[in-house]
Formats: sequence, structure tokens, C-alpha cells
Amino acid sequence: MLRWDRETFHPVVLFPEKPTVLDLTGPSNYGIEGSDWTIGRYDELRTIYTTDLFSDGRSVHVGLDLGGPVGTPVYAFFEGEVFAVGYNPKPGDYGHTLVTKHTIDGHEVWALYGHLDEMTTDSWNVGDFIGIGQLIGRFGSEEENGGWPPHLHFQLSFIEPKGHDLPGVVHPDDREWALSVFPDPRLVLGPLY
Repeated sequence: MLRWDRETFHPVVLFPEKPTVLDLTGPSNYGIEGSDWTIGRYDELRTIYTTDLFSDGRSVHVGLDLGGPVGTPVYAFFEGEVFAVGYNPKPGDYGHTLVTKHTIDGHEVWALYGHLDEMTTDSWNVGDFIGIGQLIGRFGSEEENGGWPPHLHFQLSFIEPKGHDLPGVVHPDDREWALSVFPDPRLVLGPLY
């Protein structure tokens, strides 16, 4: 069993103020008036997924959404390497995405950073080394990140991704399995809520 507490991790977003924790289980505009910094929760049954990408009934969020202004810096939580980089263009998808691979307490772990800007995906190649705390990208705009307000979808995985994608939202019937293979990002980011 992986012991997360044997390592020290870096924040992926440095919030300049306490972020507002969103409740996306009901009607929402995906933000709170006057709040620049937000967190969308892990293991939350959401009603905000309305594009064709989610027509199969997927609604359980298995990552953390860290919201802020376009261009907000994103940092590597741990040292590793670029596993995949690319663009997921469908409405409601990740847009520009970076997937990194890490060895933590002797176990392989992948991390997906979604909703980034184009400069991020243009800056990395598969196999590039990433140091802990290294600047790896920036939040993308709504036009380039799948149509979402600017934020980072950060997700951990014990299963090797197929390219630059992971299911960040799963069907409620798959919840138990998903939580076993996509662990809570607060294990590396700390108690954000």
C-alpha cells in the first residue's frame, strides 16, 4: 500500500487568498460572484455536465478543480516526467492537457493537469523531466480549455492513461471502482477543504 506521508509535495496552485469551495451538486454557473479563487470537490455528484461528452450519464467528479484567473501558474506537485501531452478539443473536455508520471513510495502514479493554455502543451515533450515545484503551465481561457471558466482539473491515477486523457467524471455505477484507481488529490495537495 502506498504511503503518501513518506513524501513532501508542492502545491499545484498557489492561492493568494483562501479559495471558495464550490457546491456543484445543483444548478450552478460554476463560480461564485466576486470569488476569483475556487475549489471544485473530489467525489462530488454533479449536475453541470450538459455537453454530448457526458450523454452516457457520467456525473461523479474524480479530480479536484482549482479555479482562478486565466494565466494562473500551475506547478508540479512532485518530480517525475512528462508521460503525455495533447489537446482534447470536444466541448466540455479538458482542452490542453499534460499528464505526468511519478514514482511515489515505490509505486507508479500518474497525474493529469487539464484545462491548460496552448503554450503549456507546446512547451513539453514526452519524457521531459519535471522537478518538484517547477512551473509546468498556466490556466487556459474558456475558448481553449473545453468551454469551462478558467481552472485546473488535477487528478491522480494508479492506472496508466491511454495518451493524454483520463475519465475525470465517471458514471455513478462506476464510483467505487473509480475512487479505488483515482485517489483523492488532497493526499498530495493537503486539506484544501
